[in-house]
Amino acid sequence: MNIDDLISCPICKNIPVNEREDFINNLKIKTKHFKKGDWIAQQGDLVNALYILLKGSVKTEMVSESGTVLKIETIHAPNPLAPAFLFSEINQFPVDIIALEDCEVILISKDSITKQLACNETFLKEFMAFTSNRAYFLSERLKFLSTKTIKGKIARYVLARSKNMIFTLDMTLTAMAEYFGVTRPSLSRSLSEMIDEDIISLKGKNGKILNLQKLKRLIMQ
Repeated sequence: MNIDDLISCPICKNIPVNEREDFINNLKIKTKHFKKGDWIAQQGDLVNALYILLKGSVKTEMVSESGTVLKIETIHAPNPLAPAFLFSEINQFPVDIIALEDCEVILISKDSITKQLACNETFLKEFMAFTSNRAYFLSERLKFLSTKTIKGKIARYVLARSKNMIFTLDMTLTAMAEYFGVTRPSLSRSLSEMIDEDIISLKGKNGKILNLQKLKRLIMQ
C-alpha cells in the first residue's frame, strides 16, 4: 500500500502532516488486489470494513426487481466505496462493485475507523462531509432512475449539465444508454424526437435548450 494514495483519499486528505503517521499506524488495514472484471463486492454483501479504492476504477450496478441492470456510477481511485453503510443498521452493499481495470483496495476495520472518528476531529469532519455528499448524489440518482420515460431521463440529464441554456453531453450515447438503463436505439430515437420537436438542438456533443418549459414537462410525464 502506498501511504500517499491513502492520504489523497477525500476523507484523509486534510489530516495535518504531523498527525498522518499516527493516524495510519492506528488503522488495521488489509490489502486486496482485483483483476479487471472481478467482483469487489456484490449487492447484499455485508459492509464490515471501510473499503477504499487506492488504485484503478470500478463501476457500480444495481439489479432492479424486473431484472434490469442499472449502472449507478463509475468510481476512480482514490475513493471510499459505500462508506455510509459501514455504520448502517442494514450494513449491506446496495450495489454490485466490479473492477473496470486492475484495482487495489484496502479494507480498514470498523473498530479502528470508529476510534479515529472519536479522537480525530479532522477525520470526523471529512468522513461526515463525504458521506453527506454521497447521500445527496444517491438521492439525485434515485430521482433520475425513477423518471419513467426516456425523454424525461434525457431532460434531467440535460438540465443538470446546462448553463445559460447551453449544455454538453459528457458521455457517448452507448455510455448514456447504460447510465439510463435503456437500449441505445431507444435513446437515439427519443433524442432525435426531442430535436425534431424543437425542444433541444444538438451538434456533436454540444447542445442548446430551445424550449425550457417543454423540457421540464418531460420530467413529469
